[in-house]
Amino acid sequence: MSHTLGIRQAQKQKTRQALLDAALELLEEQSLSSLGLREVTRAVGVAPTAFYRHFRSTADLGVALVEEAVGGLHPMIRTTVSGADDHDQRITRAVQLIAGHVAEYPAHVRFIARERHGGVQPVREAIRGQLARFGEEVRAELAKDPESAGWSEDDLLMLANLYVDQMLITASLFLEALEATEEERERVVQVATRQLRLISIGRDHWLD
Repeated sequence: MSHTLGIRQAQKQKTRQALLDAALELLEEQSLSSLGLREVTRAVGVAPTAFYRHFRSTADLGVALVEEAVGGLHPMIRTTVSGADDHDQRITRAVQLIAGHVAEYPAHVRFIARERHGGVQPVREAIRGQLARFGEEVRAELAKDPESAGWSEDDLLMLANLYVDQMLITASLFLEALEATEEERERVVQVATRQLRLISIGRDHWLD
């Protein structure tokens, strides 16, 4: 009996993942608010009623996509602001990590960029919640730096959110440059590096 249940559970998880993958592919060309569940189930080859065994609505599916797209990024975000290196090394590492992630998961990055201000409220709230968590994690890392001595918690969180916002902007720049020439991609690296360096310079002089 337990073996049969295990097979059923594995099949259920496989179908759920197939629905997520199909939705993500369909969302390459449209927003979540215009996506119909019949489109998704047709792409997977299951009946529309099967959709509700996994998700309550397309909004619920969108929230699951947020978890899939953003949930695994927390260690990377913390790494980009780790105090192990000096500012320039930290910035270089951050830009490289973001570029690599965009190259590996462009559809997830595009989904977050589009739906962050999209028309599906639960998804906007899910993204906002994940970004708020990023902000708190970055704040905790920044607090470990000697340069943070004398900073208030509110100011550290403000700085953390600046870094998080800039990382999203950088990801969007790399997303737009995926089909660009090597020279154009290098230009994105230079711009992203300068923008992050500007935040670091402001940080150095904030308490002046």
